[in-house]
Amino acid sequence: MITIALPKGRIADDTLEIFRKIFGSEFLFEDRKLILEEKNFRFLMVRNQDIPTYVIEGAADVGVVGLDVLEEHRPDVVRLLDLRIGKCRVCVGVKNDEELDYTQPELKIATKMPNIARNYFAQKATALKIIKLYGSIELAPLVGLSDAIVDVVETGSTMKQNGLKVAETIMQSSAHLIANKSSFIVKKDEILELYHKIKKEIKP
Repeated sequence: MITIALPKGRIADDTLEIFRKIFGSEFLFEDRKLILEEKNFRFLMVRNQDIPTYVIEGAADVGVVGLDVLEEHRPDVVRLLDLRIGKCRVCVGVKNDEELDYTQPELKIATKMPNIARNYFAQKATALKIIKLYGSIELAPLVGLSDAIVDVVETGSTMKQNGLKVAETIMQSSAHLIANKSSFIVKKDEILELYHKIKKEIKP
């Protein structure tokens, strides 16, 4: 049996849809259940940020996780495949009537992705103060907590509704298939078989 960690929400739905096409089975989580077992698979419903931990620790053989999470945490996993689902961008957001001011001695950035933010602004030789937040990040520039935010943007509507705009795009992100290093040795045939079946289903 292969255990697969999926992120809650749309990416999980899209991934299970791929499995339905490949294996012609239902692959449907019962209401509020966190584990689904079907065919030779066990699926775990996990928070996006926690998926690398489940895979690294071997609680899951395989995981589906956003490239933004992989780049932020750099987990020691095998990166197998870009699934081309869950597409989004990591962007710098500022208030509508402002621009990023690189002449300041220090920029204050609110984010839940400090490593991506640091790496990006380091390339611009800009001193940074990171303010780590876990939610409602759009609020930070509006109340003077930060000069800008670094956050995941899908449509940009959340920023717009809160009087912010995208100033710069740091990276494009989509969901990736990853594997535990030990599992990739011990269950290599099963994981590679799954990899090839999924790859056939992915739209270019």
